[in-house]
Amino acid sequence: MKHTLLTMLLAFGLVGSIGLLVSRLNGYHLPGNQEGYAPVQPIAFSHRSHAGDLQIACLYCHNGADKSPHAGFPAASTCMNCHRFVTTSSEAAFAEAQQASQTGRAQRRIISPELQKLYDALGLDDQLQPDPLKTPHPISWIQVHNLPAFTRFDHRAHVNKGVECSKCHGSIETMARVQQKSDLSMGWCVNCHRERIEAAHKTSTATDCATCHY
Repeated sequence: MKHTLLTMLLAFGLVGSIGLLVSRLNGYHLPGNQEGYAPVQPIAFSHRSHAGDLQIACLYCHNGADKSPHAGFPAASTCMNCHRFVTTSSEAAFAEAQQASQTGRAQRRIISPELQKLYDALGLDDQLQPDPLKTPHPISWIQVHNLPAFTRFDHRAHVNKGVECSKCHGSIETMARVQQKSDLSMGWCVNCHRERIEAAHKTSTATDCATCHY
């Protein structure tokens, strides 16, 4: 009886210790897992506003995703297709229009602080013309989704097979700041490959090591 009681106490103690360890490790990831990574970007670009509210297609900005291994960052010139005309939020533009109307003056161009960063990168002045006193420079966007150097991921192979961007990137259209939603582990990728193989009812090389690894 004493031995049984002692065994039970030890068992409960072990379970409790494991539970405590798990609770303390909650929020930590294995090496290489950047799930939840959401770096502050040099310009506060909102995917929720562009891809969500305005419904701009992913390929409009990431136009290499269907024809290149890498989706790439959009060129600043792509941003200027719209932001040559849209220089601030609709709320700020409306407020300026109202104030100009009430005071009987011409409406002024309002430039938001974040879009000013875009214009500075392009070396533009207040009239959005090249400024000889400014030196154009690239925007140092921070890549959110990173894979190990020994892993080969080809965007075009996935996009052209009909894999939705959200399958890997999550609901980007709801994110004011992009974050990594999946752990992007090998198991996570392989399970997705297996699901597609089963759905197609045919064999595939998609689970071969050489498919994804150099």
